[in-house]
Amino acid sequence: MTSPTTIDVVVLTMNDRPATFPQAMASLLAQQDVDLRVVIVGNGVEPDHVPADVRTVTLPVNEGIPQGRNVGADALAGPDCGEFVFFFDNDAILPTPDILARLVTEARHHPDAAYIQPRIADPDTGVTMRRWVPRLRAGDATRAGTITVMAEGVVLVRRADYEQAGGWPGRFFLFHEGIDLSWRLWDLGRTGWYAPDVVIHHPATDPARHATFYRMVARNRVWLAYRRLPAPLIPIYLATWTLLSIARIRSRANLAVWARGLWEGLQGGHGQRQPMSWTTVLRLTRAGRPPIV
Repeated sequence: MTSPTTIDVVVLTMNDRPATFPQAMASLLAQQDVDLRVVIVGNGVEPDHVPADVRTVTLPVNEGIPQGRNVGADALAGPDCGEFVFFFDNDAILPTPDILARLVTEARHHPDAAYIQPRIADPDTGVTMRRWVPRLRAGDATRAGTITVMAEGVVLVRRADYEQAGGWPGRFFLFHEGIDLSWRLWDLGRTGWYAPDVVIHHPATDPARHATFYRMVARNRVWLAYRRLPAPLIPIYLATWTLLSIARIRSRANLAVWARGLWEGLQGGHGQRQPMSWTTVLRLTRAGRPPIV
C-alpha cells in the first residue's frame, strides 16, 4: 500500500475575511488521502483564525501576493517538503474532500505538466469566468487540455519545478505573476494542464475593485515583457496589449491610471532579465498561445 502524497499548502491572509477564511481552511483540512503541510502567511498582519497545528509566518509589512507565496513555500522547504505545492486563495472552497487527491491523480496522468489548474467556479452561480480559463479560447470552460498560463490563486505545482523556475516574481506585488511563472516553467521544457473536472469554488469578484488595478496591470505587463521575452518580441507584445487596453478601458480616469502604470513599467524596476528561448516561443505558439498575446 503506497503512502499518501505530501502536499505543501500556502495560504495568505490580511485578516480581512473573517467569514470566508475559516470556511476555506476547514475545506482544506478536510481533504483526504493526502498528507498536508500547511502554512498561513500573514501579509503585514499576525494571522488570526488559525486552526490548530497549522504553521504561521508573519511578515511585518504587506509584501504583495507573489512574494507572500514565495515566503510560504520557502517556510515549508527542506528535506521533508512535499512533492507538490498547492497555492490556495483564502476565500476559495474545496467543495469535496477528494479535490487535492484528484489533482495529484491528474499530475500522475500528465507527468510533463509542471502545474495542474483546476476549474474555478462561483459557488452561487456555478459560472466559470473567462479570466479563470487559462487559454485564449475560453468559451468552453469544461474542455481539458494543455495550457500556457495559469489562474494563480488556486493551482498545484510540482515542488521541484517550482524551485528550479525560481518561484513567483516577488516584485509584481499583484497581477500577472502567474504568466511570469508559467513562462519560466515552460522554458524548463515543462507544460501546464487544465483539469476542468476538478472544480474549486471561488466568488466571482471583479479584480478592478482594487484601487491600483489599472496601474499594476499596465506596469506588470511591461515588466513581464522585459523579464521574459526575446528582445524582438518586446515591442510587439507591448503594442498588442496597449491597443487592447485602450479599446477595453472605457473610463478616462482609469485610462489615465493605466497610462501612469505603463510609464512606471518603462522606467525599469522589473528585476533580472532572463528571456525565454526561441524554442520555448515555438512551443508556446504550437500550444495555442504565442507569447505576444
